[in-house]
Amino acid sequence: MDITDVVSLDDSRLQAYRTLRRPLEHQLQGIFVAEGEKVVRRLFESNLTIVSALLTPEWFEAYRKLLESKGDALHVYIAAKQLVESIVGFHLHQGIMAVAQIPEPTPIETIITQSPRPHLFVSIDGLTNAENVGVLVRNCAAFGVQALFVGDTASSPYLRRAVRSSMGTVFRMPVVHVVGLADALNTMRSEYTIRNIAAHPHATATALNRVKLTENCCIVFGSEGGGISNAVLAACDESVAIPMKNAVDSLNVGSASAAILYEAMRQRSVESDP
Repeated sequence: MDITDVVSLDDSRLQAYRTLRRPLEHQLQGIFVAEGEKVVRRLFESNLTIVSALLTPEWFEAYRKLLESKGDALHVYIAAKQLVESIVGFHLHQGIMAVAQIPEPTPIETIITQSPRPHLFVSIDGLTNAENVGVLVRNCAAFGVQALFVGDTASSPYLRRAVRSSMGTVFRMPVVHVVGLADALNTMRSEYTIRNIAAHPHATATALNRVKLTENCCIVFGSEGGGISNAVLAACDESVAIPMKNAVDSLNVGSASAAILYEAMRQRSVESDP
């Protein structure tokens, strides 16, 4: 690895670290930023291509062996704590950050054919809050989702805040960015016998405890305000709602996805138990 002692953040090679508040620029460059000890450690332990790391001398000594294992192409920048503290969000990045390449896209067909049956996928439509996207990714990883399909109206799970909220679980979650989610769902249904289930509470939705989630299925979650678009709803076979009391009509997508995906895991565990 290439090690550089940094005395100024004006170094052009540190551009990605100076523009943490402009994550869309990173996305256009095909990179993302990981921040904080747990998230960066999980990045170091993943198979993703790491471009560089910026960290204090203390963190460098703690992760020297792991960094050395990533090969000669890795650029490591070591800066004094006072200098790293000048980067926005020090209480979040804790003096350890890294830049990595967004993985190359994998076709939906490849994801489906390489995933064991019964399939359990998740799609997001219009979900734009990066923190919510990250929490949903973490729930997907926790409850056994095989891949996440991201519609073109939703935010990328590789935005900095999404990566942080996912606690690095996105590094091991296959992510497919889809142009035309409704068409993709229709193809999944017709060619791969996958039931598309909308997490969309309304009068005709089936209660969660009455929905069968043990077959091939893709559960669709919508935006924070408008829910799932009409076109995507039309591509779904069924809608599911979480029964609630006290006149509460909806939950944050993080809470809702945790409840629904836990139920899917529970049903599948029961069915597979002899």
